[in-house]
Amino acid sequence: MRRVRRLALSILLAGLGAAGGALVASRLLRPERPVPPAAVVVERVREAARLETLQATVYRKISFAPEPVPAGSLWGDLVAWVRETVRPPRGRAIVFAEAHLGLDLSRLGPASVRVDGHSAWVVLPPIEVNVEIRPGETEVIDSNLDSAETAQLLEHARVAFQREIEADARLRERARLQAERAIRELLLGLGFEEVHFVDRLSPAAS
Repeated sequence: MRRVRRLALSILLAGLGAAGGALVASRLLRPERPVPPAAVVVERVREAARLETLQATVYRKISFAPEPVPAGSLWGDLVAWVRETVRPPRGRAIVFAEAHLGLDLSRLGPASVRVDGHSAWVVLPPIEVNVEIRPGETEVIDSNLDSAETAQLLEHARVAFQREIEADARLRERARLQAERAIRELLLGLGFEEVHFVDRLSPAAS
């Protein structure tokens, strides 16, 4: 019985050794897939133009009271005074907006990519934020603003959203990670085996 077990174990080990040797041989004999030069990599990545990596809907309740503007004449000053006293412009609104975070890949240049064998190093442009107000979902409440003042209200909200999202490090990090994932998949499809994202290329490798 022991002889049978030893014989079976020997056959199993021999089979594994043969399979491993065949795998190594196939890798050695398989021709390496050529990868494109850095200039072609830049061109292929730039074809995406603007890569949107994250989209978020934001909203906030805000208030608005524009500063009085001098009219420049006696009667104009009187009208402005009556307007500010009798009907001071005030507005409140629940403003909805769409925030888009992405990369402007047209800014990618030859100094942004280095290729060494089947490895690539990429310096990505900074994440950009674009905010669009969604007027169809925005609700203006308790307001006596005219159309121009309402437009100022919405623009004020858009700028506030823009600054708030630009300062959100967590949101920007999520957008960058998604951008890196998308570009890594593109470069792996071009034949690269390793893709590294760095803040800058080393002087010796540039």
